[in-house]
Amino acid sequence: MAYQGGCHCGKVGFSVEIDLSSPITCNCSYCSKRGSILAFTPAENFVLERGGEDVTEYRFNTKTIAHLFCQTCGIESFARGTMPDGTKMAAVNIRCLEGVDLYAIEPRQFDGRSR
Repeated sequence: MAYQGGCHCGKVGFSVEIDLSSPITCNCSYCSKRGSILAFTPAENFVLERGGEDVTEYRFNTKTIAHLFCQTCGIESFARGTMPDGTKMAAVNIRCLEGVDLYAIEPRQFDGRSR
């Protein structure tokens, strides 16, 4: 499905085609503190519509995922990286998508701490 999303203050905005049927929560040191619910899509399904100059990048551990957050409000609404098979992807925090009923979402747990 197609969604619009962005950060809290509105400086960062995007459109994305993404399947929300199997989102995850991750227990790695970064994700567990953020509390985001993530869904993944091929990079070509993600369009950053505004705010490219307003994001700051953070990388940790293997440094393969570019965690991008708004410099003003601090919200990470998306990240960019590569799937294990080499496909470029966008990881979207579905809490930042418009019109999504978060109570209807049942994310599976991902053990990022052990990776």
